[in-house]
Amino acid sequence: MRGQWLQRRGGAALTLVFGGWALGPGPFTALVGEADVLFVDDYRDLETPIAACGDYDELRLFAFSFGVASAAHWMARTGTKVSRRVALSGTLYPAERARGIAPEMVRATAEGLTSQSFAKFCTRAGLRGPAPEIDLIAARDALLAVVARGPAPETRFDRIWIPERDRIIPTAAQECAWQDQAEALRRVPGPHLPVKAGETWDRW
Repeated sequence: MRGQWLQRRGGAALTLVFGGWALGPGPFTALVGEADVLFVDDYRDLETPIAACGDYDELRLFAFSFGVASAAHWMARTGTKVSRRVALSGTLYPAERARGIAPEMVRATAEGLTSQSFAKFCTRAGLRGPAPEIDLIAARDALLAVVARGPAPETRFDRIWIPERDRIIPTAAQECAWQDQAEALRRVPGPHLPVKAGETWDRW
């Protein structure tokens, strides 16, 4: 995995953000709050504990898109405990037709990945502004790793946000995936990436 600090003030709490595929930290840099924020992505390797987590009294998880399943795999493999878990626009079944994205679609995206196709993906996801830089080989391998890894272990979340107009992981698939955690579900207007500049981490 790859980590990047979005905010580091030396507080007692850390918000650990598992980002989505290839979108980078940009969508989350404009959220505001008091806790330190560490963004991670590149989920080809999920075996390594994050050393910084041990420096905090409280650890919170915010997982987005394919980061939801990746975070669940990572917690199970490393034994990391968090006090609060939030999922946005993702499921524990990232490469599954009924509860995620059909595996053949994920493979086709990986195998046909170009700068142009990635830019179209960013637009469909709701990313504001230009697409971030992308390492096409690493991004392709990351998608294929998601398919190979399969569903994540059963994981309970305190809050699960489902966008009403998700064109990446279909809204209906997310609803199906989280049926047994209905008490945690909340609908949010907007696309796959519904966060907006100036919103607070507490809001999410």
